[in-house]
Amino acid sequence: MAEPDGAVDLRAALSRMRRSGGLPVAFGGLFAGARQFRITELSGTATRILQGLVISPGNGLGGKAVTMSRPMSVSDYRASRAISHEYDAAVATEGLRSVLAVPVVVRRRVRGVLYGALRQPTALGDRSLTAAVEAARELEQSLAVYDEAERLLSVARGSLERGPVERGPGDADPAVWEEVRAAHADLRALAQRVSDAVLRDEMLAACGRLARASSGAAAGGDPAAGGAVGLESAGRPSVERPSVALSPREVDVLACVASGATNAAAAERLGLRPETVKSYLRSSMRKLGAHTRLQAVVEARRAGLLP
Repeated sequence: MAEPDGAVDLRAALSRMRRSGGLPVAFGGLFAGARQFRITELSGTATRILQGLVISPGNGLGGKAVTMSRPMSVSDYRASRAISHEYDAAVATEGLRSVLAVPVVVRRRVRGVLYGALRQPTALGDRSLTAAVEAARELEQSLAVYDEAERLLSVARGSLERGPVERGPGDADPAVWEEVRAAHADLRALAQRVSDAVLRDEMLAACGRLARASSGAAAGGDPAAGGAVGLESAGRPSVERPSVALSPREVDVLACVASGATNAAAAERLGLRPETVKSYLRSSMRKLGAHTRLQAVVEARRAGLLP
């Protein structure tokens, strides 16, 4: 069963909080709906009592952090008058006293909460709070990437379902193909930043379908590399072309080049050095038998590697 988007990154955030913030216990969860979130990840706990606990906005420390949209902490959870106490039984069973809660906010919307805790009633220091806030910021960036990935996948699915895209660029509205090519380049660049392997594979598979559409390629091929050669286009005779094997990174670079990016812009987008981008571009041009950047893009499209 696939994990929800952000689960891997949530676990990483909790590990960072414990490691950098001197927090023996960390736990948290993300909103699955609009009204409540569930604690789904535990790190350093002695029991499973907090697992699955549903937190409502305004209730307890985490619920107050959601409502206030800012970090909150208490030096003694059970004795605090600053929070409501719907979850005291679970907190007491785990033996937690000093607790902090940091909301995870993406585009002004709270998406979850990270908690850190001590088993002694003592004020949490700046080190712990700073580590928790930094972990939350990293998680926010990851969730923003997932949001963008889902948006681009939606664009890709919509383009493929409209029909003209599957018949090739010669039969489709040029504006549709510009949208397809932009989505393809963005998806490939974004895939490298997604830690969820299932979502990353889905993104690369969508890239492969978009790329093969340009040459009417069959459904086979390596999604990571962008697809194999085209076999036949809808309603047209098959056209055999020599197979071209480019590495995933070579396809990434060509996708950026196809969108008009310079080497420096492609490097920034892909998290590479400009010299590395230039090396990938040279090797892909050699494999494609191209002498210019534009010719490499054209040949890659003919081979079904780019839309």
